[in-house]
Amino acid sequence: MTNSSQFTPKYFLLTGFPGLEALYPWFIFPFCSTYLVALVGNSLILTVIKKNTSLHQPMYLFLAMLAFAELGVSASTLPTVLGIFLFGANEIDFEACLLQMFFIHAFSIMESGVLLAMSVDRFVAIYNPLRYTTILTLPRIAASGTALGLKSVMLMFPLPFLLKRLPFCGHNTLSHSYCLHSDLIQLPCGNTRPNSILGLCIVTSTFGLDSLLIVVSYALILHTVLGITSGEGRRKALNTCVSHICAVLVYYVPMISMALVHRFMKHAAPAVRLLLANVCLLVPPVLNPIIYSVKTKQIRQGLIQLFLQRKY
Repeated sequence: MTNSSQFTPKYFLLTGFPGLEALYPWFIFPFCSTYLVALVGNSLILTVIKKNTSLHQPMYLFLAMLAFAELGVSASTLPTVLGIFLFGANEIDFEACLLQMFFIHAFSIMESGVLLAMSVDRFVAIYNPLRYTTILTLPRIAASGTALGLKSVMLMFPLPFLLKRLPFCGHNTLSHSYCLHSDLIQLPCGNTRPNSILGLCIVTSTFGLDSLLIVVSYALILHTVLGITSGEGRRKALNTCVSHICAVLVYYVPMISMALVHRFMKHAAPAVRLLLANVCLLVPPVLNPIIYSVKTKQIRQGLIQLFLQRKY
């Protein structure tokens, strides 16, 4: 490969659903509705928790962090996804693509970390309920949130710079409707090993480790619950975990499904992979506010009060 064939692209081409371009007008309503529910739902969760001092407790403060991370993920993907389906705008500037990649992955890492923190919160609440608020104090929760945010930024910070130093050859078309690191490292013709190694380390130390520790947390929760003599006590203890278990499943099941498709269904239609990728990023921000609004009495009451205040 000669130097003359190497270049730094001014822009990348994003992909919607190849071969289904004629159906894009039909995709507008589902995607717009999805983003509207995600943005409004998580914004309402944040507003309710902020306005109600009675909700300034560990469980709800962690829920606010989750809503913030999911708002970030939704806002990061919205411009390019809706740009493709609404206006057919599939070009994204090189610098803007790196910035979008950074924010998508950083907020996703934060989301995974918050889910782990919430599982620890549930364990402490069930294992030692009398000392719950003295163990998980407001300063400790604030420090946890700050640490999760800093971890996300620090882990992702090197990746855009590592990509920017590489020469690109051939095409500049990405396989998703937004910029992902796994997509971008397929395009350079230079040595991408540092990028791949760092990317693997980030995935293993965040999503891999977080999911393992969540399983460990629930094993400890189950062990504690089985030690409760009262059947009613066991039921109440497990009921406090239902919303979080749903949130964990909503987050990790699509991710595992996408990994399985990439591993064992390599010849699957591109539309299938793209659909799963969109599900991974869009479904948790949509469903989690609904889950917590339906399953958590305090959030539901806070939303009702908020709507009544606006009405009168």
